[in-house]
Amino acid sequence: MNIIELFEKGGPTIWPLLGLSILAIGTVFERLWFWSNLLKGERKTAKQILDAARRDWDEATHLARQFSNQPIGRFLFTPLRLANQEPEIFRLALEASADEELTAMRKGSKVLEAVIALSPLLGLFGTILGLQNSLGKLNFEEFGQIVGNPALGIDQALTSTLVGLAIAIVSLTFYRLFQGLVFNQARIFRRTGNELELVYRQFWLQPSETRPALPPQNDSQE
Repeated sequence: MNIIELFEKGGPTIWPLLGLSILAIGTVFERLWFWSNLLKGERKTAKQILDAARRDWDEATHLARQFSNQPIGRFLFTPLRLANQEPEIFRLALEASADEELTAMRKGSKVLEAVIALSPLLGLFGTILGLQNSLGKLNFEEFGQIVGNPALGIDQALTSTLVGLAIAIVSLTFYRLFQGLVFNQARIFRRTGNELELVYRQFWLQPSETRPALPPQNDSQE
């Protein structure tokens, strides 16, 4: 079946299904591009910032600001830029930063959820319309005998359901993939944040007279 035959057999619901497929494809490619760029060198970046924090807080802050174009850099820069704050405030800054980054990583999930829900329903609706149209064209002779082939047009009626299910299955596959990547990213944030918080608490426990000065807080660095 070529594209022209698909549109001829799909009925009126094939056009909204086409729109949903374009929406899903665009979202999937945008998310694939986002994740491919995010995962490149992320662990190396986190290790560099943590190693710098163990040596010099100012160096770690500057390094995190340099990587602010990456989610891991923004996540660590938010608490690092705090100047002489209590550990509890530092931890809250880590949690708030992680929530903000993870929310941005879920971009497109609502679109895929809508496509997954609507595609099969639109396909089923198109099938019902096709069956109704096919059965309406049947003629009955006297004594209830059917003139013509009852199966005529049934394959056409089922085309929209086939297309709708195909769109939903592909969208669901990528939706689960992206959800798994977000879950894995949350684990990376949790582990990296815990290590950074431990370094900060060790620094905070030092006597104030021997504690090295932290960089002053500067709102312009945001």
